[in-house]
Amino acid sequence: MTFGTTPSQTVGPFYSIGLTWPSTELVAPDAPGALELTGVLFDGRGEPIADGMVEVWDAAGGRWGRSGTAPEGRFSFVVAKPVADGGHAPHLDVFVFARGLLRHQRTRIYFPDEPAANDADPVLSALDEREREALVARPEGAALLFDIRMQGESATVFLAH
Repeated sequence: MTFGTTPSQTVGPFYSIGLTWPSTELVAPDAPGALELTGVLFDGRGEPIADGMVEVWDAAGGRWGRSGTAPEGRFSFVVAKPVADGGHAPHLDVFVFARGLLRHQRTRIYFPDEPAANDADPVLSALDEREREALVARPEGAALLFDIRMQGESATVFLAH
């Protein structure tokens, strides 16, 4: 008897195991330079993804965090702006896990108060203006806002793994 291969499993929606160790604070909220980073994860129709997961990685600082999305698609972290590293502007690497994905998607979040470093960044400089703007968080009061759009005209730029 021979058996065929089975299809790949999608990433979700079983995040309860992975979210038993959520870590949304990369730094303490009262640490110098601590910022709230928040956003909404949207699907291709512009609807919030309530069963997604977003991870952020600060490679320069060796800090990592994970947030499930709330029913309205919202995620949030407490971060500090990383130092520029290896010719790249300060940024956070972002990994998105959501329904229907066979593999997570990767993008970056850049900081709006670093225009010169952002202009010189090799990843940002390889993109057109709309794509560059989509990777820079927007100030919202004392926090930073970074929405992630999985598909569509305003889709977030995702990077090769």
